[in-house]
Amino acid sequence: MITLAIIAVTSIVSFIAFNNRRLLDDLILWPPAIRRHREYHRLVTYGLVHADLGHLLFNMLTLFFFGRVMESFYAMRLGALGFLLFYLGGLVVSILPSYLRNRDNAGYRSLGASGAVSAVLFGFILLAPWTRIIVFVIPMPAILYAALYVVYSLYMDRSGQDDVNHSAHLWGAAYGVLCTVLVYPPALAHFIGELARPRW
Repeated sequence: MITLAIIAVTSIVSFIAFNNRRLLDDLILWPPAIRRHREYHRLVTYGLVHADLGHLLFNMLTLFFFGRVMESFYAMRLGALGFLLFYLGGLVVSILPSYLRNRDNAGYRSLGASGAVSAVLFGFILLAPWTRIIVFVIPMPAILYAALYVVYSLYMDRSGQDDVNHSAHLWGAAYGVLCTVLVYPPALAHFIGELARPRW
């Protein structure tokens, strides 16, 4: 239910913000608002707004398919609100490096739940690396998608060829793996064991 609630709230707020510039400006990650006015809520609320419908759909569909599994995983180990805490942590941790790097840049803005969604996805991949997933109608093992995703995000982050915050994707993925291992240490040995038994 927490996964569905996150999807519902994010979708509603994003849809409203598509046609409400003031709401978008109040929620987006904008460094001067945090540094000068201490609007720390922006480290979370930036994940409630998205650039366009495609951006929103991609994030929410990914969260729908993988969030429910990870919600059960975290609920078993941290209680009913465990997944919510994990997700919120993903929003904060994934954006902090970008914020710190741009804290004096008044022209910098970032939005979207991609960092937290990456945390959810990579937490899932750690637990089930050979699960077959569909990426743009192409079926592939989750671990292969993870490798391609990391290589692509590293390349795009360094090249700066678009306005996407690839750094948040990478930090979110790292957070998802690390947090899942901290919550359930056998997950790392399980992952290594699974890699030794490829299933295409």
